[in-house]
Amino acid sequence: MSVILVTGAKGQLGNELQQLAAWYPQFVFYFTGTEELSITDEAAIMQAFEKWKPAFCINCAAYTAVDKAENNIETCRLINATAVGYLSKACQQYGTKLVHISTDYVFDGTKNTAYTEQDTPNPQSVYGRTKLEGEQLALANNPDTLILRTSWVYSTFGNNFVKTMMRLMNDRESLNVVNDQVGSPTYAKNLAAAILDIIANSQLSTANSKLSTAQWHSGIFHFSNQAEISWFDFATVIKEMTGSQCAINPIPTTAYPTPAKRPMYSLMDKTKFTSTFGIALMPWKGSLQACIALLKK
Repeated sequence: MSVILVTGAKGQLGNELQQLAAWYPQFVFYFTGTEELSITDEAAIMQAFEKWKPAFCINCAAYTAVDKAENNIETCRLINATAVGYLSKACQQYGTKLVHISTDYVFDGTKNTAYTEQDTPNPQSVYGRTKLEGEQLALANNPDTLILRTSWVYSTFGNNFVKTMMRLMNDRESLNVVNDQVGSPTYAKNLAAAILDIIANSQLSTANSKLSTAQWHSGIFHFSNQAEISWFDFATVIKEMTGSQCAINPIPTTAYPTPAKRPMYSLMDKTKFTSTFGIALMPWKGSLQACIALLKK
């Protein structure tokens, strides 16, 4: 059976992959956090690849504390860029297919139409710059890499906007949420399912071309749920779905300054993804409702 190595397994996406792994019995999974495999240690990576010889590597590991990154540049770069270079070199050496997760923050947010994969990145934060460097290293070291840029990720696991809003709405009578930053949320479970479907489909037998023409697709693709909303819109629907009585007040970004600059408009065009992989994108409200139902349990 083919081996899938997952790094960053204790994060939102890594945990969702663990939840779905049982549905893919044709694969052997190795889920690793920093304790099992330090991706900033190139020798350790090579040892792991020699031991497990993975057919696929899904890199979920990242430094995602966007504001803290502004004062922790070297640590952020080590995880988001240098380590990606190590992983992609190992993948190239061992013939491993790499799936690397990136972000909408590689864009500056100055457009008013959805960003395509052909648009030139111009990150405005340390986080965005290091994630772009990771993309570049991955493709330079291993052109067969599949990069999935995603946005506004949430899950029942870890820290995220949905869980924060639910907690604050329960504790406060009112909340201020920015209404001039526009993008699209991504339920990590949907992203995890898409990744595993892509891998599974690429493994289909091609002995008879009439039965299957499945193949691996490398390069950069955009993925999220279907939406074009602001953080205020997001919070308002969370309020409705949870039955909260908390008042949600829209405010401009200027009223909520942060150390890191966020893109004002980071909606991504997912046409390339859907046309290439034939995987439908889930509507954002349905995915959010599913996540909230699990959180309520």
